[in-house]
Amino acid sequence: MAQITAEMIKQLRERTGVGMGKCKEALEEAHGDMELAIANLRKAGMATAVKKEGRSTNEGMIGFSDTESVIALVEVNAETDFVAKNDRFKAFLNNIASEAAATRPASLEAFLQQKYSKDPGLTIDQYRATVIQAIGENIQIRRLIILQKAPNKSIGVYSHLGGKIVTAVELAGSNKEETLAKEIAMHVAAASPEYLSPEKVPADVLRQEREIVQSQIKGKPDNIVEKITEGKINAFYDASCLIRQKYIKDDSLSIQELVQKRAKEADAPLVVASFLRWTVGQ
Repeated sequence: MAQITAEMIKQLRERTGVGMGKCKEALEEAHGDMELAIANLRKAGMATAVKKEGRSTNEGMIGFSDTESVIALVEVNAETDFVAKNDRFKAFLNNIASEAAATRPASLEAFLQQKYSKDPGLTIDQYRATVIQAIGENIQIRRLIILQKAPNKSIGVYSHLGGKIVTAVELAGSNKEETLAKEIAMHVAAASPEYLSPEKVPADVLRQEREIVQSQIKGKPDNIVEKITEGKINAFYDASCLIRQKYIKDDSLSIQELVQKRAKEADAPLVVASFLRWTVGQ
């Protein structure tokens, strides 16, 4: 059995709101498996809500650079929030994002080894090392992604809390809907969807949700169990799937209905093609 630490118990309590003693028991029963412990607590009806994002121990910022052909998103981490607010750190983040947008690296590993255009004597990783020396804290480029623009799609990017959360939404069907894409990106920052649509929910996740619901309504007639289960699964879709969520600025519309409404106005076949939501340290 994995050793159950106080930190694990604390983390489980923060994610479920269940008492420390029950959290310890759940972890012991799950042999230290955090997600299994959460599922078991939910089945027992004790965990009514689970925080999707635990507290992060990493600090930093997420930046982006927008060019005519791409948008580059980059996360850079530091040891403290104090340093993340430092002007030298912010300049490094902006330089790295601009460099990524200009060079479109295939991967983070490749990016770290390429030459830095403003000082070709240094690789990107060596440039990072000079910033560490200047600031006095460990600085890491955690991740990057290059979003390609195209004639038939619009991309909206939204930065929240000074770069602590950055979201992006891609709309297919037109390259003139950046405003709508950004509005939906703002929604993604606030509503934290996990999946694009019900079809994108992994089979094992859906199976677990069904098991949890059915474990909570044992003893009822089969037809009632099925009806309740389907209702709960639909509620799960409404909460976790972007296109099913109620739009934060107008809860009379789902995101899908919002896009369909704009598609009719613009006479364009608009659909939400993808989204991402980055939180520093997550």
